[in-house]
Amino acid sequence: MIPNPRQSLLIDEVCARGAVSVEALAEQFGVTLQTVRRDVKLLSAAGMLARFHGGVRMPSSTIENIAYRQRQQLNEQGKLRIAKHIASTVPNNCSLILNIGTTMEAVARELLRHTGLRVVTNNLNVAAILSDNPDCEVIVAGGVVRSRDRGIIGEVTVEFIRQFKVDIGLIGISAIESDGTLRDFDYREVNVAKAVIEHSREVWLAADHTKFNRTAMVELAHLHQVDRLFTDAEPPTPFHELIAAADVELTVVSA
Repeated sequence: MIPNPRQSLLIDEVCARGAVSVEALAEQFGVTLQTVRRDVKLLSAAGMLARFHGGVRMPSSTIENIAYRQRQQLNEQGKLRIAKHIASTVPNNCSLILNIGTTMEAVARELLRHTGLRVVTNNLNVAAILSDNPDCEVIVAGGVVRSRDRGIIGEVTVEFIRQFKVDIGLIGISAIESDGTLRDFDYREVNVAKAVIEHSREVWLAADHTKFNRTAMVELAHLHQVDRLFTDAEPPTPFHELIAAADVELTVVSA
């Protein structure tokens, strides 16, 4: 399922509030209770929301991510704002690593007019996008291609990344928990991301607001291992305190 614009806004509202009643959503969007119930039923069946009596919340699975095509549509405008700002911050003539994720692919599109870039990636979608930039050298990691999103993972990928030391390691994430832990779902993907962090002079994290207070099974890192965090809305409590304590530079690219 690919959410329509109203359904995408509904998901964003649930992400921001944690749990919302059906009545509150109907009032928020100016539609009938039947319309909200129908949207909630479809989104729940697709695994994008979880229903409870009288309301809806974000799914709490720690073992399985939302499907790739659905993630492409989820908070698409927020990810685009983040990507545009990151691209405006990336200087020409520098080296980067971009890892797996729909936000990374949005960043790649915004880098098409940059010059003198050398980009290492374990994301075939990123490689395909940036190959259209004649002033960008793209270096693709070896390893196992994950068919659902064209991410490249595995020990071969980790060893490949360890050959480099880049100016900026730009990573995405599935979940930022309330203790500042960064988490994801696939331990093989996490091992690659750990190598990216270790072999980057600066680590930039791109995480839209839906990633805060989300859960996932595998620990990747902690906020204190990140230099800059880019998001599209003010983080909820207690993340401002955590980010400040970790000495992370926070950039909120609001609408």
